[in-house]
Amino acid sequence: MIQGLRTVIYAAPNLAEAKSWYAKAFGIQPYFDEPFYVGFSINGFELGLDPNIPLLDGSTVTYWSVDDITTAHRHFLAHGAKPRSEPENVGGDIWTATVFDPFGNAIGLIAEP
Repeated sequence: MIQGLRTVIYAAPNLAEAKSWYAKAFGIQPYFDEPFYVGFSINGFELGLDPNIPLLDGSTVTYWSVDDITTAHRHFLAHGAKPRSEPENVGGDIWTATVFDPFGNAIGLIAEP
């Protein structure tokens, strides 16, 4: 069911400052740059900056690629995870959901074509 690591998203309350720092630190410019999200493609992985994630709310979210978002979300909940966000379409055929593991870590799930 789990295909592998896909995306890490960091909280970025000051998106412009964070974008500048990550661009310098990784030596690349973002491929996606909007007021609600900045995305960098790094060797096939996504490093995202989100100004809307509270710093103290599992601000780093690692997304694991899955075949079916609903099945994967239910699977984690059945194994003791707590819901953070329900499956939602975030554009095109891309769906995400997040859960908290029993220790408070945010686990992201992403299904995309």
